[in-house]
Amino acid sequence: MRVVIAEDSVLLREGLVRLLADAGVETVATVGDGPGLLGIVQEHRPDLAIVDVRMPPSFTDEGLRAALAVREAVPGTPILVLSQYVEERYATDLIGGGAEGVGYLLKERVADVAEFIDAVRRIAAGGTVIDAEVIGQLLGRRRGGDPLRDLTPREREVLGLMAQGLSNGEIARDLVVTEGAVEKHISSIFMKLDLQPAQGGHRRVMAVLAYLGHRES
Repeated sequence: MRVVIAEDSVLLREGLVRLLADAGVETVATVGDGPGLLGIVQEHRPDLAIVDVRMPPSFTDEGLRAALAVREAVPGTPILVLSQYVEERYATDLIGGGAEGVGYLLKERVADVAEFIDAVRRIAAGGTVIDAEVIGQLLGRRRGGDPLRDLTPREREVLGLMAQGLSNGEIARDLVVTEGAVEKHISSIFMKLDLQPAQGGHRRVMAVLAYLGHRES
């Protein structure tokens, strides 16, 4: 497996390179800022890009914007975002384009080397790894037990396709139903998951997060 790393902390960057090498994963290039990420991805076409959210010059969302640019310019590139804290807009923007080949982990998880390497391999293979703390905070920890318990089998099926990044029209074609039927299922999913219209376009992402959290539990 070949990876690239965008991380401004030299210590963490070199630590990641060493951890990956010990697991047989080759780091083909590293950069210390967001803008450099797109260039090394286009040059090396890695199996995975590991990206810090906050990097120079403003230390706000450079890494996220770089990751989104990579997903647009080189579709299908698996991305693992590392963040110091849970930040809602970063997770929702990242997952909004489809959850396949996407990871969002808190940096403290790197300390569990086996778990981190497992996440790296799963994301590179097209899987999804979202930190449980991220899911818990984004969903407000307001639902106990199974958040999908009230969904019908068809609604769970629709939600699973949403998690793959499919549009309503694509879901309709996949299930051989009308787009109107899909819209009704999605409205019912939002209602049962207590996702309010005031949450706007984030409702779809929040529903996917609930699905991912259920799947990982």
